[in-house]
Amino acid sequence: MSNVNDSQSYWQATAASPIRPDDLPPAANVAVIGGGFFGAAAAYFLARAGAAPLLIEQMAPAYGATGRNGGFHVVGTAEGYADAITRLGRDNARAIMQVTFDSRALLRQVLHEERIECDYREPGHLSLAIGEEQYAALQRHVAEMNADGFATEMLDRRQTAELIRTPPGPEITGALYGAEDALLHSARLVYGLMAAAQRHGARIAIARVQRLEPHSGTVRLITSQGNVNAGAAVVTVNAWTRDLVPELAGVITPVRGQALSYAPIPQIFPLGIGAAVTPTGEYWHQTLDGSIVIGGCRAVAPGRDVGVTETVPTPDVLAAIEQVLPRLFPHLTGLNVTRRWAGLMAFTNDYVPVADAAPGLPGVWVAGGFCGHGMPFGMRFGQLLAEAALNRTTPAELAPFRVTRPTLGGLLER
Repeated sequence: MSNVNDSQSYWQATAASPIRPDDLPPAANVAVIGGGFFGAAAAYFLARAGAAPLLIEQMAPAYGATGRNGGFHVVGTAEGYADAITRLGRDNARAIMQVTFDSRALLRQVLHEERIECDYREPGHLSLAIGEEQYAALQRHVAEMNADGFATEMLDRRQTAELIRTPPGPEITGALYGAEDALLHSARLVYGLMAAAQRHGARIAIARVQRLEPHSGTVRLITSQGNVNAGAAVVTVNAWTRDLVPELAGVITPVRGQALSYAPIPQIFPLGIGAAVTPTGEYWHQTLDGSIVIGGCRAVAPGRDVGVTETVPTPDVLAAIEQVLPRLFPHLTGLNVTRRWAGLMAFTNDYVPVADAAPGLPGVWVAGGFCGHGMPFGMRFGQLLAEAALNRTTPAELAPFRVTRPTLGGLLER
């Protein structure tokens, strides 16, 4: 294993932020806390509505989970669709799935209207089956998705091999294939949305929000750079949610994820790929410059890195990640690590995010707990949270994500 150990992700290292922060004002119509995909989307839709929002990020745009992910936009639930039906009921699973399809349509529209360049493309996505048991499980998911009108298909080993430009190893028996699933440059997406929000009247400031307080019908933000009184607030800090919404401390749990990138090689993987080499899953994406971003293997970490809040990669997980591609594709050569990084995700017990009014904080709405699968919710959640903050009521479309849902209780499954 090489000695590369850089805290910057591939996405952060290959795109400079064009965002120029504003001074922190004493007041705002609506404040958005968190400068990842969800915060940028919420600020964008608030700005488009003429609300002149204030977005506050504690470090830099795309510093957190969005800027450290795999660069996927794959529709669907965080767990397989058949499992989601069993856990949540068919109506809820279908409604959650539909939100991700609506979000993709919205993303396409905004990228076009605002001319955002973020390497967005829809080459499709493969969820590989390793062995017959995984193949049968993926077949169940495909059958349930098709039954509810969601387009996906099951490929056999030969069909799978035709979509990858290196021979698969003998373990790979087939794949679930989503033909329209997308890939993108995560940091450039956030930068583009924020720039568009600024063009429409949003302000962006760098400060750490330390706590939120109700104040004479408004929300007071106590920050490292001074206080801000806002008419309403939207909290999109994910792994740091419990710091600002204490009542969600046992509901949204930080979880560390780790990843690395390989130096550019000729295009081998023209589409996004996921696989369950370990029980917590692996994923990779070859970028337009030929680099490969790959992550996962959380299962080999003590406690699966649940509750860990350090963004420092560890040798055990990184070594396991480096074994994934050589194991699955034994003819693949030329893999040289260029970067290693870690980031904080956040999980809920039922693998469904929270998007609701914040308990105990009037005028505050919160979204978090995306279970490593947040990108397909980003645009629609941003739009709905903006609507909530403006109308002071939670939209009906967010009902499956409410804090009071019965499936949310209990300890986090690892």
